[in-house]
Amino acid sequence: MGEEIRCIGCGASLQSEDKSLPGYLPQSALQKVLDGENEEVYCQRCFRLRHYNEIMPVALDNDDFLALLNSLSSKKALIVNVVDLFDFSNSLIASLKRFVGQNDFILVGNKFDLFPKNSKESKIKDWMRQEANRMGLYPKEIFLISAAKKKNLDDLIKYLNANSQDQDVYFVGTTNVGKSTLINAIIDKMGDVQDLITTSRFPGTTLDKIEIPLDNGHFLVDTPGILTKKQLASRLSVKELDLVSPKKPLKPATYQLLPGNTIFLAGLGRIDYLQGPSTSFTVYASRSMYVHRTKTEKADEFYAKHVGELLTPPSAEDDLPPLKGQEYHIKYRSDVLFAGVGFITVPEGCVIKAYTPGGIGLGTRRALI
Repeated sequence: MGEEIRCIGCGASLQSEDKSLPGYLPQSALQKVLDGENEEVYCQRCFRLRHYNEIMPVALDNDDFLALLNSLSSKKALIVNVVDLFDFSNSLIASLKRFVGQNDFILVGNKFDLFPKNSKESKIKDWMRQEANRMGLYPKEIFLISAAKKKNLDDLIKYLNANSQDQDVYFVGTTNVGKSTLINAIIDKMGDVQDLITTSRFPGTTLDKIEIPLDNGHFLVDTPGILTKKQLASRLSVKELDLVSPKKPLKPATYQLLPGNTIFLAGLGRIDYLQGPSTSFTVYASRSMYVHRTKTEKADEFYAKHVGELLTPPSAEDDLPPLKGQEYHIKYRSDVLFAGVGFITVPEGCVIKAYTPGGIGLGTRRALI
């Protein structure tokens, strides 16, 4: 038995058997260490932390994470919930109201750059506020930003500076909302800060945090991303996620429909037009997403035949339940939401049935565009 080799970041013994345990390194990388090619090596977690400022995600029912949230109510802190504007209801942390205590919290809606150019910020913010209020959450402020494009960051940074004079600022969010990208963009905007990233554990937990020291002696604190089964993003492969996640502003694609027509958003969404006049439905989704129109009477057969091939994602490897539908009577021009995928604008006076895997992320709102 050779000498035990440890990660130079966290000191954990290196192993390639279990990703969830400390010291994990893929077998190929570990072999290089064993062969003496690399003398000093970081485990995968420390490597990602060091090079990408990424902390390993945790499940929402993780006891250590709940302990972290509980601890926030007893601190003086500003809490920032970063949300994905294309998966708002699932990336808003509903349980936050139990943990905020007397502290203020703000909502930061990411991926604003993907909304069509003519979108009104005030309309989007009103919708976010109403949805948050419906869940018993009352954000002090709402910001719309693009972390990837570094858009609208100045107002957010100004607010954080003003509100961190007597408290630390904690960033929380589910996975794939762009929280790490936002933190890195803020770091870039802050300029040349020495000793920028320090990582440590939250007391009494196995969780890591990234602390960004501010000039006033307080910190911006990045917490682990939360894995939730309610997000399609957590159930798709990286390749599929890349396919369904928009990269450029969404371009409307309009389809003239009669009752008895169905539209598929790859294999992740379906909308049946049940009742109403001949009218147009407008689809807002990634340009690489396959959209298909067919007759409703043939839709089940078409789906069964083509899911995982023409209608992909999903693929056979994905952990997704079958499509589950919900009927909506559209009283005013509305967006039917397919969370994480896009939305379809439907005129008033229509009856539709919308489907997603397991009904995940289905909903409606007054049309934003």
